[in-house]
This record gives sequence, C-alpha cells and structure tokens, in this order.
Amino acid sequence: MTDFRNYKVPYEPSSEYSKSVAYFSMEFAIHQPLKIYSGGLGFLSGSHLRSAYELKQNLIGIGILWKYGYYDQSRNQDQTLKPEWYEKNNSFLVDTGIKFQVPVHSQPVWVKAWYLPPDTFKSAPLFLLSTDLPENDYLSQTITHKLYDSDTAAKIAQMIILGIGGAKLIDELNFNPEVYHLNEAHGVSSVFYLMKKLGKKEEVQKKLVFTTHTPEEAGNEKHDFYLCDKMSYFYGYSIDEVKALTGMSGDMFNHSLAALRFAHAANGVSKLHGEVSRRMWGEYENIPEIQSITNAQNWKYWADKQLYRFMEEADNEGFDDRKRYLKKRAFEIVADQTGKIFDPDVLTIVWARRFAAYKRPDLITHDFRKFEELVTNSEFPVQIIWAGKPYPMDYGAISVFNSLVHLSKRYKNVAVCTGYELTLSKRLKQASDIWLNNPRVPREASGTSGMTASMNGSVNFSTYDGWICEFAKHGENCFIVPQADYHNLSIQDQDQWDLNHLYEILQGEILPTYYKNKRQWRDIVQSGMTDVRFEFESNRMAKEYYELMYR
Repeated sequence: MTDFRNYKVPYEPSSEYSKSVAYFSMEFAIHQPLKIYSGGLGFLSGSHLRSAYELKQNLIGIGILWKYGYYDQSRNQDQTLKPEWYEKNNSFLVDTGIKFQVPVHSQPVWVKAWYLPPDTFKSAPLFLLSTDLPENDYLSQTITHKLYDSDTAAKIAQMIILGIGGAKLIDELNFNPEVYHLNEAHGVSSVFYLMKKLGKKEEVQKKLVFTTHTPEEAGNEKHDFYLCDKMSYFYGYSIDEVKALTGMSGDMFNHSLAALRFAHAANGVSKLHGEVSRRMWGEYENIPEIQSITNAQNWKYWADKQLYRFMEEADNEGFDDRKRYLKKRAFEIVADQTGKIFDPDVLTIVWARRFAAYKRPDLITHDFRKFEELVTNSEFPVQIIWAGKPYPMDYGAISVFNSLVHLSKRYKNVAVCTGYELTLSKRLKQASDIWLNNPRVPREASGTSGMTASMNGSVNFSTYDGWICEFAKHGENCFIVPQADYHNLSIQDQDQWDLNHLYEILQGEILPTYYKNKRQWRDIVQSGMTDVRFEFESNRMAKEYYELMYR
C-alpha cells in the first residue's frame, strides 16, 4: 500500500539522479488509454516520464486529469471535422484519498489527486488533479473538464489548479522536492504559493527551473492583471506586489516572463530555439541565461525493434520485408477510415501533427498544377496521408483540414485520417516513407514527430527548423528544403520559395532514389534510424536535465 502522506518514489533512485524533482506539465502523453494531451508538449512530457522511469530518476509528474480530454476527433456526414467531448474512464488510476482546497475567484474549490503508478505504463510516478467532485458547484467542477478551455477565465482557473494546486499537493504528499520544474509556463502560479511557504523570492528561485517551448513572443500567454487578481491567481498578493516581484508594468501579466524571473535556470528545446529565445528575451533584465536541451522521444516506446534488429544484423531482405509489413498493417487503418486501399510498394508521404497555420499542413497543395502532376504520376507513383488535430476553436486550421478532406475525395491515393493520438501517430510513422515537415522557419521550437518517424524507418523531409538543424545531413539521413533569407522575405515569398524547393527535391531526388536505387534509399533510412537512436532519445534528454538544469 502506497503511503501518500509521506510519499517516496516506489523504486530505489539511481545515485546520480537522487535529487528530488517535481515536474509540472499541462499535458502528458504517456499511453493511448490516458487521453490527457493535445500534441507535442504532451508527447514530450510523456517521453520524459518514461525515460525518468528507465533511468530511475527521483522525479514525479504533476498534471491534470482532464475529464473530457482534449477532444475526440470524429466526422460530420460529409467527412469534415467534428470535435466531440466524451467522458474518459481511467480505471487504472489510483485514488490517493488526498483532497484539499485551492482558492479560485476568491472561493475555495476542492481538488482531488489521482495517481498513475510507475508499473502501469512504465513511467515515473504521475499525480493528476481533478476538480470534478460533488463537493464543488458545477462551474468549479468544469475547471478540469477540457484541456485548454477556450474561455479565458476557465483557462486561468486551470493554471491555478496546476500551479497552486500542484504545489499544495506536493506539501500534502510531504515530498519536499529540491527542484520544481515548470514545463512551459502554465504552472507559474505555483511561485505565489511557494513565496508564502518559503518567504523570499531568492528561496523560490533556488528551487525553480523553467522550460520554454514558444519561439515567438506572441505565443507566450499574457492575461489581464485585474482578471488574474480577481481569479485569485496571485494567491493573496496584490497587483502592486506582483508587479514588484516580477518587474512587470502595464496591464498584462506575462506568464513566461514571470517564470523566467522566478527561475534560476531556464532552457529552450533545441539549439536553434535556445538562440531564438536568448534573442527574444535578451532585452529583459533579471532573467537567467537560456540554455538549450533538445527535445527527444523515448526509443523503447516508439521504435520498431524488429526494424532495428534487421538493420543491426545487416539483413536487408528482412528489413525491407518488415517495413513493407508495417506499411501494409497501417494501411488497414487508412482503408477502414477512408475506404481507400493503399499499396505498400508505393512511396507514401505523410504529413501528421497538430494542425496550426505556421506548420502549413497544405503547403504541398498550394501549386495545384504541380500537386496534380505529383499524385497522377504513373512512372513514380505516390500516396499522401494527412492527419492531426486542429485546436477545436481554431476555425482557420479546421477549414484547412476540411479543404484537404474535400481535396482527398478526388483521388484514390490521397487520404485524411482522424483520431490523431499516440496509437495512430505510431502507425502513420510506420506507414510513411517520407515524413513531411514544413513549418515556417524559425517558428518551430523543436518539433519531435520526425524523431519517432525515423525510429520507424521513415525519412524526414523538412524545412530547416527546430531539432532538424542538429540532425540533418541532406541526402544522407534526410532531405532538407534549403534555407532562404527568411528575415527579408514576405510570408508569401517565403511560402513560394519553400514550395518550389519542396517540389524540386521531391521530383529530382526523392522519387528517383526510392524507385531506381533501393540500396541508396535503404542507406538513407538506416542512417536516420542510427542518428536518431541516441542523440534524439529521451534518456539523453532526461540525463541532461539533471546535469544542466537540476544541479
């Protein structure tokens, strides 16, 4: 029986990782049955917890148990996107018996803690908070219903539950972490709780580290000081006191800036993102130097082990056969969803991740004449699959998704899949020969989907952004759209440059290699698999957090 009132991780922490850490994240993608994530941030924190478990680190995760998850992606009658919210059941979670109150909008709200034991999915211990309790009024119950609620006040309430609620839970557990690690700034309200507990900003700073994932200032959340105050976000501190503590002026409270000013160490999530962040925050005083620790994904969870075994045994026939089988199996899902039968011997391009404007999901369709030629080419045939979840209130992204659905109806070899979560993500990586990634440079902080694509025998084809800059050897382990002078190009010119080069490389290099030089193609695939294996594996990342951020 776990003693939740004097909690210790239920395994002997390794000596080099004995320092105790509480890791706060708004979302965790640990395994398909636990649907409390939306995209990259969750995939990252899920892999982090899996590696913390493998390395036996003295780390616990603090998150929220979203009753309806992010949303379930289904279809309207014409196959366009339909967001739906269903109640999630998680019978594998353990009731800790811990309940406590957190002030929200000057009213006490009851919070309950659930527990995911390490053995369940092979992850570090994870505590999840919920306000969905009969003791609360209906409005308070809904705080932990939907991840990233579109209502501003609800979102601030969610941040209070994660930050203040998470810090309070740690005291209820009597865990006493030496480090509080905020993964993105959603949990920064914890600093006001810690101020009351520790009495001095310097004492809070000694314990706090912060990871930023946002490469542009507009993407860093800001909320009106008076609204935050009214919502009890500052835990009893007045607006003037908060402004003095954070060095902010004006009407807007900047969550990331507060996190930076309360942390003694901070990091971006790729080398490029580290540079971009240092530039972006460079004019602000009293912030720590922003280091970089490149995001990574957990090999044990994501990789196809048989592909690796055939590669290591230099069994080319076995390797090709395995990749063909993985494609064929994944195409069953495509057939089930879309009624289209794909061919495992045809080059398959997949674009799948969160749908957001800067990621340009439909870029390849912008030159329709070239697109038409590509998908009707009989000498070098291709198949294209799209998948991903737009934010349910991002009507621009939803309309792009829907336009691709309508476009796909014209072709047997073009498909759009729904339900892009962990399981489909893995299957589509196995389905793909080319993992297409074309964000506008330099707007992708890290972007990790290509890492797990490589772990499943797919070749990255990407613009030069995020983690790719540390990985890419064009024509050897991936294909890269050459960089333009992005700072001096208009958005339209940048899109045009990237689009032209995308087609040049596809038609001039990728298709001829795939169809005419199987050996060279296999070498490129295997170089990617090798290069991703240790450098972009989350054990390396979890180790670096201890060495660079927690020491």
